Amino acid sequence: MVKNKIYSKAEIAEKFHDGMKLMAGIFACKGCADRLVDIIVEKGCKNIELISNDAGDPGVALGKLYDAHLVSKAHHSHIGMNPYVTELINQGIVTLELIPQGTLAEKIRAGGAGLGGVLTKTGLGTIAEEGRQIMEIDGQKYIFEKPFRAEIAIIRAAKADKLGNLVYQGAARNFNPMMAMAADLVIVEADEIVEIGALDPEAVVTPGVFVDMILSNEE
Repeated sequence: MVKNKIYSKAEIAEKFHDGMKLMAGIFACKGCADRLVDIIVEKGCKNIELISNDAGDPGVALGKLYDAHLVSKAHHSHIGMNPYVTELINQGIVTLELIPQGTLAEKIRAGGAGLGGVLTKTGLGTIAEEGRQIMEIDGQKYIFEKPFRAEIAIIRAAKADKLGNLVYQGAARNFNPMMAMAADLVIVEADEIVEIGALDPEAVVTPGVFVDMILSNEE
């Protein structure tokens, strides 16, 4: 029997908890699962460790998590659009690790692919190598980066069928597909939910095998 992966807001809210390690797709607020963010804010989950490209804007997308003081540790490639995050860092409320964007993507990809880590030259000779293991291969030095995995990933898709096969649109795709492979529990917010068989198989980017739950659009 085919399993329907559509769940209510209340059922999904039960999965979010204090101290969770959370991945969230986003690129300049595009491709962020805004309704799922609102559920986390409404529940008030504290001490979140957040892995995402950026921190959204004040009051927008992932910025809502910072507005509510729910994030205690973050891994981003930039925070320039959200100056409030800088205030939280300076006050000691949030600990931030800034990671070059390509390195961040590769760390997530490695986590999803079951790789032991990533070797990169990006950041050599800069503060980015502080606290990192430096490896030499064939006379070349590299920074060794450990893979990223999370307990939960919140994913935004343009379309999802009831099996969890996902289609993305434009820049809203960003980190979402690789994050869907790098978390223990993958929860999806889709702009449109369609019947099984309605999606062009050639258009599917994330197969349903990676998706655990889809937020219902009927609430």
